[in-house]
Amino acid sequence: MSFNSFAFAIFLPVVLGLYWAMRRSIAWQNWMLLAASYLFYGWWDWRFLSLLLISTAVDHVVANRIYALRTGNDPDGKRRSLHWLRFSIITNLGILGFFKYFNFFAGSFAAMLLKLGIEAEPFYLNIVLPVGISFYTFQTLSYTIDVYRDEMPPAKTLRDFALYVAFFPQLVAGPIERAIALVPQIELPRRFDRLQFMAGAELVFWGLFKKVYVADNLAPAVTTAFSDPAATSFQVLVGIYAFAFQIYCDFSGYTDVARGCSKMMGFELMENFRFPYISRNPSEFWRRWHISLSTWLRDYLYISLGGNRGSSLMTYRNLSLTMLLGGLWHGATWLFVLWGAYQGLLLVVHRLFTGWWETLRGKPAAEGLGVRVLKIAVMFQFICFGWLIFRAESLPMGLSMVDRLLHWTGPLDLAVARPLAVFVLPLLAIEALMGLSRRQAIHHIGWIPSPVRAAAFGVLFYLFAFHGASPQSFIYFQF
Repeated sequence: MSFNSFAFAIFLPVVLGLYWAMRRSIAWQNWMLLAASYLFYGWWDWRFLSLLLISTAVDHVVANRIYALRTGNDPDGKRRSLHWLRFSIITNLGILGFFKYFNFFAGSFAAMLLKLGIEAEPFYLNIVLPVGISFYTFQTLSYTIDVYRDEMPPAKTLRDFALYVAFFPQLVAGPIERAIALVPQIELPRRFDRLQFMAGAELVFWGLFKKVYVADNLAPAVTTAFSDPAATSFQVLVGIYAFAFQIYCDFSGYTDVARGCSKMMGFELMENFRFPYISRNPSEFWRRWHISLSTWLRDYLYISLGGNRGSSLMTYRNLSLTMLLGGLWHGATWLFVLWGAYQGLLLVVHRLFTGWWETLRGKPAAEGLGVRVLKIAVMFQFICFGWLIFRAESLPMGLSMVDRLLHWTGPLDLAVARPLAVFVLPLLAIEALMGLSRRQAIHHIGWIPSPVRAAAFGVLFYLFAFHGASPQSFIYFQF
């Protein structure tokens, strides 16, 4: 079931009505939410539920065994608990690897043998990638790791842990919520708060506006640029910029709806985006983009590899390897690996340059507005080149697009840029107000009078309802 579907428009009010009707019993609320979450996920294919249930059962048992061993009187308990953690990691990554990467590695291995002069027919399996498997796998892994690190106790009941794993607002495309933040909210009673409920409803509306009006309307320009070999240089350039805003509005729109639905039920999910395109350097970009993934990679991979505790060379290795695996997490193609390598290169070069510049200049001088704007503009170009790699349908097509940008062909038809003006400018205007107000959501802009805000929502609703594109799947569902 997708947030931008008619089925969800019926599903959500029914769930909210039942949920708050059961507000006197947290147990009944949690049972109802768990059933609703399984219905939400099984709507795509009920067979996917089996993998979700396996991950839930394994990590529930593992976390409880780890906790018992680490808090008991067994002198060998801590060592034995590591075996249970390894079992969780192997099981979860094994399931993820089989369904997401088996065919990728089988084809890559056959291609490698062919280059060595050995002909081998690749063995492919007819595997359907379960929706959201990358997200809930990372979520359950963080739970067992946190219990192993003594950062939290296990969930009190299997029901509450199962709800943490399957919680429908963020199950399919995040944010990748930490158990240490969400499990206590599941275990404690929630009280209806009218202001929180309204704030959630506004977030849902804003997220759907970004998805339906901005992202889906930009899709045709993006498809032309990335699929048509005859597209002009200007069409390619516009298409790349359009994709930058399409993927941002598509993914952050999903997060807004997820956070909004959660707010209406009394839960608070983490922010996943903080105006990423005003970043001045690669490090800042990853503090603003897909925050739940970047912090997961930092806490469970980068730091585990050694982080920045060793030599500079080791730090650069850890950064590169983390981003390389982060790229592979997005999808089983070499283009995603290349995108991860590119992001790692940006981080390494930025760290090298920053160290050199601080040594040369000493204490960093305060930046003026002009310098900040220039840095943002330059960084945006680097981000967009990364999106070209990310979205390209094949390496030859991506190289063809780069060639057309370097060797300008075709007319400068300003009508091609119309989607950027019509669909992106309203978004930028609203996010500029949020930025000036130092707020992350529309409902927090308190200095704007209520009648003006109501009129603004009316305009947004008009654009969303009458000029929104036909519903399309969320981009991150494929990951």
